[in-house]
Amino acid sequence: MEGPARFGDLQAALGGIAPNVLTQRLRHLQAIGLVSAEPYSRRPPRMVYELTGPGRELAGPLRLLADWGSRRAGGRGGVRHEACGTPLEARWWCPTCETTVDEPGEDLQHL
Repeated sequence: MEGPARFGDLQAALGGIAPNVLTQRLRHLQAIGLVSAEPYSRRPPRMVYELTGPGRELAGPLRLLADWGSRRAGGRGGVRHEACGTPLEARWWCPTCETTVDEPGEDLQHL
């Protein structure tokens, strides 16, 4: 989610994933339009992978889920303010009313 990455970079970041499993997952993510792959070497064929627009849209919710999981497992949480190190909080925001809805419930209308 941090920008374009080569296969080896992804494999190292994922800690021990088998190359065939990573290849399968990247191909699936390409097939459903979340990742694009551009060649940076023809011989041997090597690709750089990057999130597409829909993939970037999905990155936010995935970060929220990772943060939630980290906190439930006793971790510090994943997303922090770079300037001061404070954990960030997600809020529901109405851009029309310019209002934060702290407790989604009756104020939240589902489509």
